[in-house]
Order: sequence, then C-alpha cells, then structure tokens
Amino acid sequence: MTDTRSFSLSRLPALATVGIFLVVVVIGFAIFAPNFLTLNNASTIVITASVIMLASLGQLLVVISGGFDLSIGGVLPLSAVTFANLTTAGVPMIAAMAVCLAVGILVGLVHTYFIVHLKINPLITTLATMSITAGLAFTLANGQTLTVPAEAGVLGDRAISTVPWHVFLMIALVIVMHLLLSHTVLGRRIYMVGGNPEAARLAGVRVTVIGGSVYVFSGFFAAMAGIVTASQLLAASGAMGATTTMQSLAAVVLGGAALTGGRGSVPGAVIGVLLLGVIANGMSILHVPSFYQQVVTGLVLLAAVTLSRIQERARRAA
Repeated sequence: MTDTRSFSLSRLPALATVGIFLVVVVIGFAIFAPNFLTLNNASTIVITASVIMLASLGQLLVVISGGFDLSIGGVLPLSAVTFANLTTAGVPMIAAMAVCLAVGILVGLVHTYFIVHLKINPLITTLATMSITAGLAFTLANGQTLTVPAEAGVLGDRAISTVPWHVFLMIALVIVMHLLLSHTVLGRRIYMVGGNPEAARLAGVRVTVIGGSVYVFSGFFAAMAGIVTASQLLAASGAMGATTTMQSLAAVVLGGAALTGGRGSVPGAVIGVLLLGVIANGMSILHVPSFYQQVVTGLVLLAAVTLSRIQERARRAA
C-alpha cells in the first residue's frame, strides 16, 4: 500500500535531517559572506573543528551507552597544561603525550568506579571530575598561559599545503572508531548496553565492563584533544576547552545520537561537528561577537534534542 502521509522532518532519518540543515547553512553563509565558500576557508573549518571532533568521538561512545561525560572540559585543559609543562621541562614529545593520555585514561577509570560500580549518577560524577580536573589545570599553569616549545608542536605543523598533521590524525581516529562501532563485537555491545542494559546482561554481555570502557575511551579522546590544542596553538592554559563539553554533546545529538542511549554513529557525529564548525566560522566572518556564537550553539543543541525527541515519537507511532 502506498504511504500517502505528508512529508515531515520528523519522518526523516536524523542523519538526513542534519545533512539537509548543513547544506542550507552553507548556502546561507555563501550568500551573505562571499569569502566563505573558498578552499582556504574550508580548510580552516576542518582544522578548527578537529579538536571538537576528537572530543566528540569519546562523547559519542558514552552517549550511545546511555550516559554522558561532562568532564571533557576539564580533562582537555589538564592534558594541554601537562603537555606544556613536560615538554618545556625537556621531556620528549612522545613521552609527554603518553603521560597526558594516561591522565585521561585515569579519569575514565575513576568514572568507571563511581558510575558503573557505585552506581552514582553520571551527571554528578562527571560534573565533579570536571571541576577537579579544571582546577588542577589552573593550578599547574599557575593561572597563566604556558608556552609549548616549537619542537613539541609537530601535530600542529603543516603536512600538506595548509593542512596540519593533527587533521590526518583526527581522520584516522574517526575511521578507526567508525569501524569499531560498526564492525566489532565491542561496538555491538555498546549499542546493546545503551538500548537495553538488562536485556544485554541476560544475553551474556558484561555490562559493567562495557559501561566502564566507554568512559576510558572518552578520557583518552579528551586528553588527545588537549594535546592537539596545545600543539596547534603552542600554548596551554586552564581556560582552554570551556565550551568543548557542550559542543561535543551538541555534535553527537545533532548527528542522531539519542541521550537515552542505544543510537548514534560516527558519520552522524562528523556531520554534527561540521555543522557547528560552519556556524562558528560563518558567524566569525560576519563579525558576530563570540558570546552570541555560544548562544547560537546552545539554541542548536536545544533544537537538536527537540527534533530527536519528535523523531523518536514518530518512529514509535509508525
């Protein structure tokens, strides 16, 4: 039988909806900002968005599993400041990166203990660790902006034309995480735990292990985002990453992830990050003040959550 129901955004897949919105936004900025649609500006958008993309990869895993991680905005500056201090002290870049990633993983393990084993609400736990890690970042930086030695900024150096190495690192990690979620047992189990943890447990899935692993991944990616930021700017401070948590959440929800868990994808997160990057870049070209950009990001997140709920209800009613 032919479906004669009228067209509605609520019936479109989330990925298609945000994709259409991205195209509309790009066209809009191209009309009002003639220098927006250029190769150099496209490169700038990707370079700027790469840090948010890294943070969003970890956030995506947590959201799919049914949680969320507010600590990203603290782990990122802590990692950046640690990287700056270590490299300034003469520690080799690779060793400094390893220490920073270990710090991020440690924060993830702390989340595992409190959220998965002690059953403390993720909001309370990750909000507390965000405060702790952000405070540590300010303490280690003595409230100042630290410099990173030029030789430690390899990830920020240009690899091809104007594109730096960290963009290729980000692309590689995006591919790896897409394969992990789409083609591995771990990926399928993350979706199972987020969709129905009790059913997953009855199916033999070790829910505590899966639930803990996503926070470890998130800590890793937040720390990597901090390293990339410090390498790119050759500077680090405790104030870095103040809006990263909200941006990563907005990106994954825009890309179709459900805050109730069990749904989301890496391609969706990529489109969500690009949308936020395009909006921020376009508003900067139009000389819109940064605080208005934060307002717009918040409104976009609210709209994404609302549309996600409408689409979920439409699917249930179908």
